[in-house]
Amino acid sequence: MAKQFKNESGTDDPLEVLAPAQQSAPVIFASPHSGTDYPAEFVASSPLDLPALRRSEDSFVDELFSAAPDHGMPLLRALFPRAYIDPNREPFELDPGMFEDALPDYANTQSSRVHAGLGTIARLVSSGQEIYGKKLRFAEAADRINANYRPYHRELRDLLGQTGRDFGCYLLVDCHSMPSVGGPHDPDAGRRRADIVLGDCFAGACNEAVISIVESVFAARGYQVSRNKPFAGGFTTRHYGHPQQGRHALQIEINRALYMDEAAIKRNDGMAKMTDDITAVIDTLSGIGRDDLLPD
Repeated sequence: MAKQFKNESGTDDPLEVLAPAQQSAPVIFASPHSGTDYPAEFVASSPLDLPALRRSEDSFVDELFSAAPDHGMPLLRALFPRAYIDPNREPFELDPGMFEDALPDYANTQSSRVHAGLGTIARLVSSGQEIYGKKLRFAEAADRINANYRPYHRELRDLLGQTGRDFGCYLLVDCHSMPSVGGPHDPDAGRRRADIVLGDCFAGACNEAVISIVESVFAARGYQVSRNKPFAGGFTTRHYGHPQQGRHALQIEINRALYMDEAAIKRNDGMAKMTDDITAVIDTLSGIGRDDLLPD
């Protein structure tokens, strides 16, 4: 069943929780980048058209993982698009060059994500094109953060906190997709990527037993699996993953060419197979318990 929200303005909140009738495993799935609710004024103000803005989406990832509630685990999905605001960043990872007024001292203006044009308010879409034709004001960024970013992380913290209280531990699976070939600003520019990339912040966010379970399911189904390269995990993985405390976070990146036409942003003939294979991962994780997640 879907859990409905209202944000501070009283309008529909830009997130949804697909919840099981009863949670039966200490696992939460989250899809932060599959949202498609593009504000009309945002699209109208960009020099890019909607298909170009959608290049940054993890399109259809929420569909790929939609079996989670049927297996006793909730799925949180953002409905707002990544090109508008990115919840897999610190709340104020902002590029000062994008703004006409000064940023507050607490803004992180020096991160590698900001320098790559991919801060909380991104400057570029994944293809390297500029999103904005003019500078923004900080108040606009703050409004997006308060109306989208903060409710998303508030709900995620609530889900993780309740799971921790009920089970004594948790595993957060952060669900993503990636372009099949490295983009112009990526370290692997122009190179074909693995089928699946599992990110645990180089063992800092998730224990070896858990990542090995997920890796083995994908490998058994014929996928080429890489760990931490080119993606080791973002803010969500680092912030919520503390395996020494029984709190784990694992990022899964899926090669988009396996399930969609990247140019047309449409599902391809591989969508059904990928959904079945992701469901096998979900089914396997439904059997994880305290012995797998709590430290010895």
